[in-house]
Amino acid sequence: MRISSQMKLFFPVASLVLALDVGIKQLMLSWLFFPPQQIIVTPFFSLTPVWNSGISFGLFSDNPYIGLVTIPVLAVLVVLWLIWQLNDLTFLQTLGASFIAGGALGNVSDRIVYGRVIDFLDFHIGALHWPAFNVADSALFIGVLLWFYGMMQPNQNETL
Repeated sequence: MRISSQMKLFFPVASLVLALDVGIKQLMLSWLFFPPQQIIVTPFFSLTPVWNSGISFGLFSDNPYIGLVTIPVLAVLVVLWLIWQLNDLTFLQTLGASFIAGGALGNVSDRIVYGRVIDFLDFHIGALHWPAFNVADSALFIGVLLWFYGMMQPNQNETL
């Protein structure tokens, strides 16, 4: 069986994103969460321990079913769909899909192990805070940007 160039890119990048996310979260757990403390890095950025039982920005945190069942199932379905689509993707879309898959699986692993997601990156201006996030969230955001940028390229029909 021939392994496509998309798979040769997708699986290593997704695995690297997942490994970075899990590794950095383990480091943050030992530094920030036990005991809970905040590390101020700059006047606008700190490392702050946050347990997020909801989805983006803490939405639906009062409904544990969504966080523990619905989100992980949807994330795994999205990853499976991305793998199924690989042969039809451009380089940028494949790279984006890799980031999306790695990020999604990173947050799913938190939900499976801890029942919620570990967030710690906290950007703020004075009392105004952007909701805390993590490496997986960053990978998801970058992946979506790459995916859509790849779709808008003039030669978008050319796959790897």
